[in-house]
Amino acid sequence: MILIKSRNFHQKSLTSHTHHFSLIRPWKPPLNHRRRRRHRRSPCHGRHESLSPSSPPSPTHPAGKNGTVNRRLLNLFDFRSPPTSKSINGVASHDVVVDQPRNLWFRVYVPTHHAGEDLPVIVFFHGGGFVFLSPDVIAYDAVCRRFTRKVPAVVVSVNYRLAPEHRYPSQHDDCFDVLKFLEDEENRSKSLPENANLKRCFLIGDSAGGNLAHHVTQRACEFNFQRIQVIGVVAIQPFFGGEERLDSETRLEGTPIVSLKRTDWMWNAFLPQGEDFNRDHPIVNVSGPKAVDLSKIEFPATMVVIAGFDALRDWQKRYYEWMKKCVKEVHLVEYPNMCHAFYIFPELPESTQLIGQVRDFIHKRKELKRIGNGHEEKRK
Repeated sequence: MILIKSRNFHQKSLTSHTHHFSLIRPWKPPLNHRRRRRHRRSPCHGRHESLSPSSPPSPTHPAGKNGTVNRRLLNLFDFRSPPTSKSINGVASHDVVVDQPRNLWFRVYVPTHHAGEDLPVIVFFHGGGFVFLSPDVIAYDAVCRRFTRKVPAVVVSVNYRLAPEHRYPSQHDDCFDVLKFLEDEENRSKSLPENANLKRCFLIGDSAGGNLAHHVTQRACEFNFQRIQVIGVVAIQPFFGGEERLDSETRLEGTPIVSLKRTDWMWNAFLPQGEDFNRDHPIVNVSGPKAVDLSKIEFPATMVVIAGFDALRDWQKRYYEWMKKCVKEVHLVEYPNMCHAFYIFPELPESTQLIGQVRDFIHKRKELKRIGNGHEEKRK
């Protein structure tokens, strides 16, 4: 485990391009609901869709009393970034459509200063509780550009369907279908640069995207891919949960973004109706009583990132411990004084530090890959 000594924060307003949040002193209560309203922007669009009538209205979950998500209203605060065919700060990007009826597409980021190098491929899954956000949201566009430039790597950022319009397994199916799309040589050659090496593929996601990274990797391990090999996973503050209430959920209740009311709301929006779909379903409680036996799967090395003031941290820590029990290579990186989604703020030194740690994790896996079954050989 790597424990990051990061400084405490006084209240400080940070802007990640157009996404404006507020970081608070870890030892003080979170800002009240009304104050957060003017800081949080949820880039979403579309039509009204039904949710449970008990869905609470809030700035991050603009649900009406009739149980709908007002995506038209959210569209007023929707700030998106188009692809850039010309290089900007060493990165060019373009969009690729996989399935138009599903609105399944991905954005490819290419480091233009490394055209002659053999580059790993990062398949990135954005967060948003399975309900909000997309790859072209300015904050995620900026994150993927940072990964592209700093690793360097070719990044594929996936736009998957959102709940409640599309409940589980839509999101996981979409993300896995992108891998199957890239498995096809014709699709790969039209979508990715020649120096993109899919034999050195990493699945990375934050929050809900971290959940996707784990489950899509699990499916990939059981699928007979010929051209794609996932050799590493990075789950940044992954969105896991369960029927049980863990200490961090109750102790940090009311924190921005992932309070209990909000996470319960998002799980309710995401899971299909029926008695078999509660928060102990393995897609939610990945390490719970119904968990898949990973010991029988050749799961790649995994890096798990948690933060001390993230209400989900105990679920994420439990995931890490479960991976160890399954005898998998897993690395825990903890930022004790950070909150959920801290890394999207490039102004934070901890954000830069995390990008560097992801880079180091990828480079290490690349080196092990070069010597064949490198991890076992290197340990000898």
